[in-house]
Formats: sequence, C-alpha cells, structure tokens
Amino acid sequence: MKALSVSHLLGIKYLKNEDLELIFETATHFKEVINRPIKKVPSLRDITIANLFFENSTRTKLSFELAEKRLSADVLNFSANQSSVKKGETLEDTVNNILAMKVDMVVMRHPHPGAAHFLSNRVNSCIINAGDGTHEHPSQALLDAFSLLGKFGDLAGKRIAIVGDILHSRVALSNIYALKMLGAEVTVCAPKSLLPRHISALGVKISTNFEETLKWCDAVNMLRVQNERMDLNYFPSTREYSQNFGLTRERLLPLRKEIVVLHPGPINRGVEISSEIADSEQAIILDQVENGVAIRMAIIYLLASKLNSTIV
Repeated sequence: MKALSVSHLLGIKYLKNEDLELIFETATHFKEVINRPIKKVPSLRDITIANLFFENSTRTKLSFELAEKRLSADVLNFSANQSSVKKGETLEDTVNNILAMKVDMVVMRHPHPGAAHFLSNRVNSCIINAGDGTHEHPSQALLDAFSLLGKFGDLAGKRIAIVGDILHSRVALSNIYALKMLGAEVTVCAPKSLLPRHISALGVKISTNFEETLKWCDAVNMLRVQNERMDLNYFPSTREYSQNFGLTRERLLPLRKEIVVLHPGPINRGVEISSEIADSEQAIILDQVENGVAIRMAIIYLLASKLNSTIV
C-alpha cells in the first residue's frame, strides 16, 4: 500500500507532489463510497479521534466529524469554550489529558499560528491541522484543488485567482502552496492594505485590479473579509470593498468566457460575492463541501494507516 511521506498533516508546505496525488486518488474512492446507499466503511473501527476546536467552526468541524464517522472511527468532540482552558490549563496539558484516554489522532483548530506544529513535537499522537491562526488550512486547500481538478482534469498551466482578504487568510497560503505544486499559475488580488508584504516571494502575481484579474483567470477563489481578525480599518467601508472587489453578474458579463467560482465559506452574500453568482452553475461551492468530506476521509485514513498497519 502507498503511504504518505508525513506522519501529521501540519501544512501543505510539508507535503510532496506524491502525497497530493495519493490523497486525491484515495479521495476519489471515498467520494464513490459516500454516494452509495450505505455510506460507511469499517476501515477505522479501532481508531479514536479527538476534534479539538479552540476557535468557532461549523463547516470544517462538521466535515471532519462526518468523515470520521463515515470511516467508523470513535469520535470525541472538544470545545474550548466549555473546557478547563478557560481555567488556565495549557494546550499541552489539555491534549495530554485527552490522549490519556487512549486517543489515536487529534484534529485541531487553534487561533495561534504554529500551534499544530508545536503540539506534534510534544505529544505522542497524530496531529491534523484544521486551521492555525492566519497560517495554514491544509485540508481546505486540498479540497479546493480536488474540486478544481474535477472541473479541469489537470491544473498545469491553469490560471487561478485568489481574491479578497489575503492578509488574514490561512486558506490563501495553503491554496498557493497546493496550486503551485500542481503547476497552476496563481494571482492574488486585493486592496493593498490586505496584501501581505512579502507575498510575491511565494511565486505569485499580485494585483489590485479585480477586473483585470477576472480577464486573466480560469477560476477565482473568493475569500471572506475576516472582520473578526482585524484590529484596524483596512478599507473605508464594506460598501466600498464590495464595489471594488465583489463578484457580481455585472462584472462577469463582459468576459467572453465562463470562470469557475469557488468560496471556502462562510459566505458574506452581497459583500465578496452576490447571491446570484454564489447560486449559479459556474459556482462549485457545494461541490467543495461534498469534496471536503471525501478529502478529509482520505487524509484521516492515510494517516491512520501509518499508525496501524492492520487497517484495510
């Protein structure tokens, strides 16, 4: 059986091209499984997985939990708001107490960049990064790339734009790593105030002109403005942001092509994307949600296989 080159999923930058190919191949199999009348497989019936979410989440948490249950794993859900973290307990102590209950894998979202990497060096368990601050969100990038592969077949030479709040986005960084590995050309487009200072070092093009970016790209990933991470005013108003960087039918009509539209969610309808476009046939947002379960099943299965060679 093929195996991943890593024992944890901490970020896309730690993966090899062969890892991406294996994850996509495995996800294709699991996508068939979850579209059957009986959607569960007994692959991980001896594995216990803890979902540790130190930040609020709906889609990612539900997607991971469903993926785990589809694989027949035992699932333990943890919310920081209802835990001893509120009493001052450290991250390491919290996780070690959970691992003492004989947990095999930890899926963790944390507000601090590098938290998953920190934990992987200090506890004896497989760690899956479900988002660490403004750093990485590897499973989201994998499902985005998998969704694009479903539309294009191959991403080599494809032009992909990532538009919106690049500065505060963990999705953007992971997507850049994954898309570049798959041979795509990437442009990031945002107001200057929402562009990280050294983003060009990642080999991407930079634009502040949304119309020109739309003319250039084959697909566009519209990012949410992450107001909860902002301690400053990065643009004059939501209305002005939407006028300059909101994806609408009026912006797409002059183009002599149909662009594939993605969005990692949650959507601020009428801000970064209009309802008309979000619900249109060229948007693959619901495909992303479906593919997210298959991708996360693949990630969990492949990492669990390294823990237990008897998994079939």
